Amino acid sequence: MAQVVLGTLLTHPHDAASAYYRSRPLLLALGLGIDDALASPLGRSGGFSDGRDIGVVCNLPRCDGPIVLPMSGDVGSQYTPGAGWAQSILYHRDVLGDASYKGAIAVILGGEGSVATNGFWSALTMATTLRLPVVFYVEDNGLGISVRGEMQTPGGNIAKNLSTFGNLLVRDGDGTDPAETARLLTECVEHARAGNGPALVHLTVPRLCSHSGPDNQRGYRTEDEIAADFSRDPLPKLRRHLVPRSLSVAEWRELEAEVQRDVDEGLRKARARPAPDPEFVRRFVFEEPNAPATVGGLSPSERAALGGTEEAGEDGEVIRFADAVRRTLRHELEVNPKVLIFGEDVGRKGGVHLVTEGLQRQFGDRRVFDTSLSEEGIIGRAVGMAIAGLMPVAEIQFRKYADPAAEQLNNCGTLRWRTANRFAAPIVVRMPGGYGKDVGDPWHSLSDEVRFAHSLGWQVLMPSNAADAVGLLRAAMRGGNPTIFFEHRSLLMTSAGSARYPGDDYVLPLGRANRLRAGDELTLVTWGAMVHRCLEAADRFPSRVDLLDLRTIAPWDRAGVLASVERTGKCMVVHEDTLTAGFGAEIAATVAKDVFWRLDAPVERVAVDDVPMPYHSVLLEAVLPDSDRIAERMDALLAM
Repeated sequence: MAQVVLGTLLTHPHDAASAYYRSRPLLLALGLGIDDALASPLGRSGGFSDGRDIGVVCNLPRCDGPIVLPMSGDVGSQYTPGAGWAQSILYHRDVLGDASYKGAIAVILGGEGSVATNGFWSALTMATTLRLPVVFYVEDNGLGISVRGEMQTPGGNIAKNLSTFGNLLVRDGDGTDPAETARLLTECVEHARAGNGPALVHLTVPRLCSHSGPDNQRGYRTEDEIAADFSRDPLPKLRRHLVPRSLSVAEWRELEAEVQRDVDEGLRKARARPAPDPEFVRRFVFEEPNAPATVGGLSPSERAALGGTEEAGEDGEVIRFADAVRRTLRHELEVNPKVLIFGEDVGRKGGVHLVTEGLQRQFGDRRVFDTSLSEEGIIGRAVGMAIAGLMPVAEIQFRKYADPAAEQLNNCGTLRWRTANRFAAPIVVRMPGGYGKDVGDPWHSLSDEVRFAHSLGWQVLMPSNAADAVGLLRAAMRGGNPTIFFEHRSLLMTSAGSARYPGDDYVLPLGRANRLRAGDELTLVTWGAMVHRCLEAADRFPSRVDLLDLRTIAPWDRAGVLASVERTGKCMVVHEDTLTAGFGAEIAATVAKDVFWRLDAPVERVAVDDVPMPYHSVLLEAVLPDSDRIAERMDALLAM
């Protein structure tokens, strides 16, 4: 009942709800068809996932009214994308000057169990520090499956705990009382719409059914507790509130009959739908040419207007890797008003590697800004912004620091696929990592790029020089897929990788390796900072080594590598990630399968030993492949 009331209050065309698996009443109130609501749990075709996702995980794209952001199956992950949408409302209104966003809000729904998650607290911090137009709706039935609310928050009532929280209107009430529910929800929604900042409403509700089919509740609830919840059923209370004050008994009964007819017809239609077509299950992991437009990202016309060329200018000045990234970010900020750059310390300080230095002074703190210390919040916020049509470029200070955001990163990558191309969140995540200048450590020097190559839906870019960094970063910022842009610390800290600036319009196609040396006896495949060590090693064998810099590992230039190995008959892969299950294993397996009969020797892999990256330079060089070690392994392979 409370969710339906909330749905009636979401009337602005730019309102959005970020919900979770208990939110189907809200979806129905906002326009989800009953047949879709029933067909999706049955796994039938069409609907909000075409049989790809669990049936209670919904979404609702609309062009003329409130939308519901794609839900996820993990608890608490709905909060930060909702906060990102709320921040996007202010950006559209105040920075882009779109008056149609005035009065729009975001609403984030969650249960009492979700208030213990990182996502809740990160979104709450964002909302209160930025005074975002967002309403947190917490429905509390006292149980997170079997764990009682007192284990989720002290005292079991998040509203009481937040009653003195700064910049937050807090309301607490009985979600089974129609009048009180409507009054509290209206107050919170009007507060946010008026520009007064965020609000949180906590409503107690009964639990009228088990969490899942096998759960009969008897193992953790008494019969009296279950009966007490049934005595609080809000539907009889709603009837007493409306009859005879607003409806006659006959009118109420006719309403009940109408609902029953609608549900029966919806169920009939749902059961009549066929099963999803397995022919299409592999589609929409990435953006597809000429596919219907999705909600999220830049529009096709906006991207077309930005243009771009694959031809690199030849008269650009020689610049370092960090300067190339900064210059590309600056140009995209100039030509695309929907670009935002943010993360910890990227604003006033200019980033821990000073890559964004000066950008906030030039473009202001609405477009280049610092965030709270929460990687979950940085990535989740970016997802909400991308769905709202912006181009967020988020920085994670070091690769290892992305781990707390793993949930948001995974959900972002699968978003297009699991909504059957209804939504997409093409964000760019800048992520420094790898060994530094003569130093490493387990926290700042992690590479681990294979983890993102295995993250479905993500592009993974690992440039080895300034020119490639320009072309790849610009391609990501003008594309339709989420992208990890890996900035190697060694390249950021040294002049290695310096190159001529290829121009402000240079866009490098993804999945195209760069042949740095031509040879006929050995194919050497590498990427990132290892390219420079491989160049030193390859130059000891003139005209014998075909050196390929992959530049991107998702997608990777499979055809280019195979064509080279077919010609040379031998293959070596060098990378900084650890040996076991590194991306070199994928390349080796592909080569062994597809050109096995052309091989004159086993595929060789050279990588970091299976230990964390050590700090002291002596220990670092003991595990990190250098040009001597690479050349030694090449010599042995060439001799076979």
